[in-house]
Amino acid sequence: MLSKSFAHRFSGAVLFLSLALAGAAGAQENVQEQEFLKRSFCIFDPVGANGPLFAIAKTFKPVALREGIELDLRAYTDEKIAAEDFKAGQCDAVLLTGTRAREFNKFTGSLEAMGAIPGEQEMRLLFNTLSQPKAKPLLTNERYEVAGIFPGGAVYLFTRDRNIDTVEELQGKKIATLDYDTASLTMVRHVGASVVGANSASFAGKFNNGSVDIAYAPAVAYTPLELYKGVRPRGGVFKYAVAYMNFQVILHRDRFPDNAGQMVRDEAINRIEEAYQIIAQAEAEIPEETWMHPPQEDIREYDQMLREVRLSLLEDGVYDERAIRLMKAIRCRVDGARAECASS
Repeated sequence: MLSKSFAHRFSGAVLFLSLALAGAAGAQENVQEQEFLKRSFCIFDPVGANGPLFAIAKTFKPVALREGIELDLRAYTDEKIAAEDFKAGQCDAVLLTGTRAREFNKFTGSLEAMGAIPGEQEMRLLFNTLSQPKAKPLLTNERYEVAGIFPGGAVYLFTRDRNIDTVEELQGKKIATLDYDTASLTMVRHVGASVVGANSASFAGKFNNGSVDIAYAPAVAYTPLELYKGVRPRGGVFKYAVAYMNFQVILHRDRFPDNAGQMVRDEAINRIEEAYQIIAQAEAEIPEETWMHPPQEDIREYDQMLREVRLSLLEDGVYDERAIRLMKAIRCRVDGARAECASS
């Protein structure tokens, strides 16, 4: 069962969208007092219609209705199907993880690039940049608009054996890998590990029952997905951000007022502290003795390795060059001493 904090973070996206679309609808000249703009919003909730995310989403329907929006909320336990239904036009808006959203916007789908966002300070700068009106061209294409991007936290490696604490130790180990994510597949193969296909609903079970040696996830998954069952008694959480997870609300552009996306982004940036507080709380729930802290010299090696993989994926067309360049500029703004900052 998902924790309340995990549900609350997802529900923020629903609230932002509800309020923004309600305001946009009220601004339309042709909407009569008793008319409603009917729009569907498909929400990925691993538990389904009885889950906490969908339950919280239902509380926002009256908020939107009072402003002229009638939201049809639809729960999906399979994120792949939610994405496919949205693509087929059966959903007007959808809430997906950043990796799954890549097919709708290559730029925002590149924000989870390996090692591109080392920590919260860089993520804050990125979110602030993309919330500005001038960033809209990066968030839109002919069919879709990314109306909101919300932080999910640093992605860490969870291991069942604390002796697996270097890249060399990863060789031959089984890693639960999102089988639809080219970047993850490339990374796992790069370190010589064995790919065990998984998705957002199955990876935790594979890790907890010992089918794999390693899984990767943000801290917010530790308690609700019971990853501590796989970590105990000999494992740990490697405190190095291999990526930074995010969630995205995506709209069909032709089904909403032109200013709807910016209204969502404005509302989101005003409330983003709530998300960071939830992430901090989730990381605090992991016992200190569970964390594995790599030495600084190893971190530099990991940074270089992820950079090589990142550039390789960029060359292969997986990542968007504009996103990669923007995140590098942000990393160098935060820490100009990074080795990569001396190169073009």
